[in-house]
Parts: sequence; C-alpha cells; structure tokens
Amino acid sequence: MAKLKRSRSNQDLRGGYTTGACAAAAARAALRFLLTEQAFKEIEIQLPNRELASFQLARLGTVDQSGNRAAVIAGVVKDAGDDPDCTHGIEIQCIAQWVTTPGIHLKGGKGVATVTLPGLELPVGEPAINPVPRANIHEMAMLELEQHGRRGEHNLGLELEIVVPQGELVAKETIGERLGLVGGISILGTRGTVKPYSTSAFASSVRQSVQIAAANGLNHLVLTTGSRSEKAAMALLPELTNLAFVQAGDFSGIGLRAAKRYGVSRVSLVVMIGKLGKLISGRMMTHVSGHAIDFTLMSALAQQAGLSPSLCQQIASANTGRHVLDLVRQQLVGGDEGGAFLEGLCQEAWQHANHYTSHQLTIDITLIDFDGVKLAGYPNDAAKRCDALAQSHR
Repeated sequence: MAKLKRSRSNQDLRGGYTTGACAAAAARAALRFLLTEQAFKEIEIQLPNRELASFQLARLGTVDQSGNRAAVIAGVVKDAGDDPDCTHGIEIQCIAQWVTTPGIHLKGGKGVATVTLPGLELPVGEPAINPVPRANIHEMAMLELEQHGRRGEHNLGLELEIVVPQGELVAKETIGERLGLVGGISILGTRGTVKPYSTSAFASSVRQSVQIAAANGLNHLVLTTGSRSEKAAMALLPELTNLAFVQAGDFSGIGLRAAKRYGVSRVSLVVMIGKLGKLISGRMMTHVSGHAIDFTLMSALAQQAGLSPSLCQQIASANTGRHVLDLVRQQLVGGDEGGAFLEGLCQEAWQHANHYTSHQLTIDITLIDFDGVKLAGYPNDAAKRCDALAQSHR
C-alpha cells in the first residue's frame, strides 16, 4: 500500500467507512445468503447518516457450527480511505444462523472487545458494539427480512455474531485495553463514514477516556500530549493507575472541559515546550491552523523573569519552542533566572487553564524536557504553601 503524501490537502483525501458500517454490511450479506443460499459479490446498506453505500464481499459461504445448525459467514474488508486508521484493511465478518429464541440476537465473537469497566455507553460484560452500529445492524437485518417476506414471523430467531479475526492484534495499537475494552477492537461509528484526519474522532476519544476514568472513581487525571510525555508523566506520578493518564494530544481544552463535566477534581497537564508555548497564549486547542507560538509573549515573560535583554531579544526571534529552550539552557545551569522563566511559562498556562474551566478544577502544569526530565512546574511547592496560607486566613 502506497504511503499518503502529506502535501495533499484534506479536500484531496479519500474518505472511507467505519467498522460499524462494515459490520452492518457483513450482517446483511450473511442474512441474505442464509435466506437465499445464492452467491453474490456485493451488498448495499443504508448508513447511519442515511447515505447508501455498496461493499464488495471478501467472503461468503457456510461455516461449521456446533449443534449441526446451518450457519453462514460474510466478510467485508474495511476501507478507511486515506485516514491513517489501524483498522484499515482488516476483515469484519458476520456469522448468521437461525436460533430457537425469537428475535434478532447480536453477539460479539473473536476479535470484538468485551466491556470490563463502567463509563462507556454499554454495560459491563457486553460486546463493544456501540449503540449506533448496533441499531444499524438491526435495521439492515430487519430490512432484509422484510424484502424476503420474513419480518412478520413471530417465532423467528436469528443470531448475528460479529467477528474480527485480526481484532486482538490490531487492538494493541489502540488505548482500548486501558479503557477496559478487552479481547479485541470496538465496533464504532456514528455516521458510517470516515473523514480523513478527522479531529472530531480524536476529540471524542479524549472525552471518552475522561468519562471512563471518572466513572471508575478517579479524581486526579493527567493530560499529556503523546506517548513520550505520558511515559514521563507516569514516572513523575507513579501512585496513579494507567487509567488516570489521557493522551489529549492537541486537545487539552477538550480534556479539561470533560474533567469539569464529569466531576473530576484535579487535572495535571504534563507538556513539552512546544505545546506550552501555545498554552501560554490561552490556546487550549493547540491544533488550530495558523496559531503558532507567540515568541513576543515569551520574550516579555523572559524579561519579567530577569533574563538579559540580549537573550530576551533572541527569544523574540526564535524559530521553535525547542529553540527557546536551547537558548535558556545556559541560564538554567548558571543561575535562577532560567528556572524562573520556565516556571513563569507554566504559571501563565496555569492561569489560562483555570480561566478556561471557570476555576472549577485544581490544575497544575509540568514542563518536561525531551528526555522526560522535569524542568519546571506551577504551582510549585512554595506557591502551594502560599495558597494554603492565604486560604487559612480567609
């Protein structure tokens, strides 16, 4: 598979389909083969967004099941388009068979995760087939039964088992297990379609991570920007469980507001200099195009911290956050000014984060180096003591 060239615009990128849409297509195809015993090569379904979509079948045939029941299988290969999704190219299957209990019964088979923690849209113990895909699968099955004159049979019992042969392997590339999704992937999708490089999908995963942590009684969460900062945060806060750490990426604001919404009392932000450089300007959503680091503001904060005029001028003309950090390293070694400057950056970001959440969370900011070493933080121990003293005199 050719790699996507990053120079292409989002308008040029090809869309795809969700695991939920593929499961609905496989389910309808399996049911049609169960009803007709006639082979075919593609199946059309109506997606949750009410668009029609056709899927080529990768598999259609009979399977051996216990109890000598007639069972069939259909498979669809997920095409995520140009979205860099780890589930792209895997096969989503459905095994369909008649059962004695009336109604349509949806099961999660091999490679479909089981919910083991509260906080999701599904009860603990259920297969991780989200509500919208569940409804879409059921709707397509009912439509197929209706087209074959079988919908009104009250004693009709149908079992649809969704299977993802590579699900357990692919799940290792996701945060599903941390969220209590064990044994495979989730069957997801609210529209049925995938928008390449969708920010909404990432933002949704941040909200869900916070929601699950809160539902499991965690009152202190840690928002990081990626795997490196998360690894450092876990080393700095070893007393917290893995569930407390949320990779928020560019969506610190989403994580903060979700924490406020779900009743979390404390949030720690562990960031590197690049993201901190945007947070000091009040940009809690640091992915926004065109919002670069405000080096003039950084320079002003450097001046307040007592850095030399020449160094402040160099900071104002810096190219990146890393460049700023390199410029002040000598101050970090040779005196307190560099440390005061980095702490001042954390304090500035802390003030904006508090304003963003209407001062309803206890927030702290930690700046780490690229190797995970803590460089500064706010509130620091001295600031905490001053705050506690002020509170005691109120």
